[in-house]
Amino acid sequence: MRKIISAEPLQDYRVKIRFSDGLEGIVDLSDLVGKGVFQSWINQQEFAKVSINDETHTLTWPGGIDLCPDSLYEEIQAKKTKDESVSV
Repeated sequence: MRKIISAEPLQDYRVKIRFSDGLEGIVDLSDLVGKGVFQSWINQQEFAKVSINDETHTLTWPGGIDLCPDSLYEEIQAKKTKDESVSV
């Protein structure tokens, strides 16, 4: 499992994430806002309460919301790969 070592909430429902192996990037979570358990994110102050669970290394929010670090890692890695191929 990938370990998230830092998470910083940004404008427009994005989070800057750094992993223990040095990979870092920004994930856009705006497509989740207002859907199901993500209803509370309509209030951006709730979204900004993101933290890292020390045991599971997931991104977490109040109310039991969490996101798997592996899927976030893959999203950042795929974006970096795409960006690198475009700039070549």
